[in-house]
Amino acid sequence: MNVLFLRLDGISFLLAKISMAMVVMLVASILYEVISRYVFGAPTLWSFDISYMLNGSLFLLASGYSLKVESHVRIDFLSSRLSLRHQQFINLFFYFFMIGPSFFFLSYVAGEKAISAWVTGEVESVSPWSPLVWPFYSAIAIGLMAFTLQVYMDGIRYLQGDKIPGESVTKDEMSHD
Repeated sequence: MNVLFLRLDGISFLLAKISMAMVVMLVASILYEVISRYVFGAPTLWSFDISYMLNGSLFLLASGYSLKVESHVRIDFLSSRLSLRHQQFINLFFYFFMIGPSFFFLSYVAGEKAISAWVTGEVESVSPWSPLVWPFYSAIAIGLMAFTLQVYMDGIRYLQGDKIPGESVTKDEMSHD
């Protein structure tokens, strides 16, 4: 199981790296728009669409990695007073029976929407640029699926006692799970 977890953690890490590249693309597109609009008086048709698509995609693609390394907001003012094992079981319960099923459903819906958009050639209907939306929907579906997998993997780690709630994990530790 450790080999499987290492590979799935690797996917989360790869998606986080892709998200980092998307941040650069987002900044570049906004910078291009600003220069084009205010220096040359020629605003782009595509900048707004690229901006919201990149922004929506990049945070979801990195969500699994964020969960893995505990870089998310954790509200634990009650559970932190419990023993470590009780904290792990609380996290296991929430991950397996609340968060996991919810995000599995969202992943399924997003996947269906991405496939439908690809098959039909759906375009953004309110945009003058009218880009195809299946890449955006696909990134959302992939990010949600990766997050869902990470939720269940972390739930198993809590069950095994391998993960401590709120304890950050470094990249080096990821490769030694």
